[in-house]
Amino acid sequence: MTKSALRKAYKIKRSELSEEHLETLSLDIANQLLTLSIWDYEFYHLFLSIIEHKEVNTDYILNILSGKDKHIVISKSDFATLEMSHFLLTDSTTIKKNEWNIPEPVNGISIAPNQIDVVFVPLLAFDTSGHRVGYGKGFYDKFLATCKPETIKIGLSYFEPVEDISDTFENDVKLDYCVTPETIYNF
Repeated sequence: MTKSALRKAYKIKRSELSEEHLETLSLDIANQLLTLSIWDYEFYHLFLSIIEHKEVNTDYILNILSGKDKHIVISKSDFATLEMSHFLLTDSTTIKKNEWNIPEPVNGISIAPNQIDVVFVPLLAFDTSGHRVGYGKGFYDKFLATCKPETIKIGLSYFEPVEDISDTFENDVKLDYCVTPETIYNF
């Protein structure tokens, strides 16, 4: 299937999930993450969930990272340049939703992409080769391309993979892992 067709289909699949089921699936994903050997790093980039889009609730992962005393990095999106700037999440960080309902830091300590060790990546769908479908603006592909080569990229998905995304591009950055409530896929 094409990215466009997958985007449409998986937005519908997500919309059909109840709030209670979303929470259960999100907790299952967080518990799966605990079994990965990724917890010895320092800087972890985490997306803050867009509730209105029924994204995986990353509050559970945030709690894990906080409990392990890790540096948590969150982003702010610039829709004019389609790039993100990254900030350390601290007790004094103010979070505000932008006009697209994306929770973002208002200000903070800037973090360069090459400092980040692990990135948790939002997605709508992914395939068995580690390609992902996001919302189509390319924010994460641009961001991931600026990270160091050894940065671990972990997709989070409610659903299992499709066999193949037919219209991937050279600039598409593949995932290293994708975690679903049932399985961890290693690419």
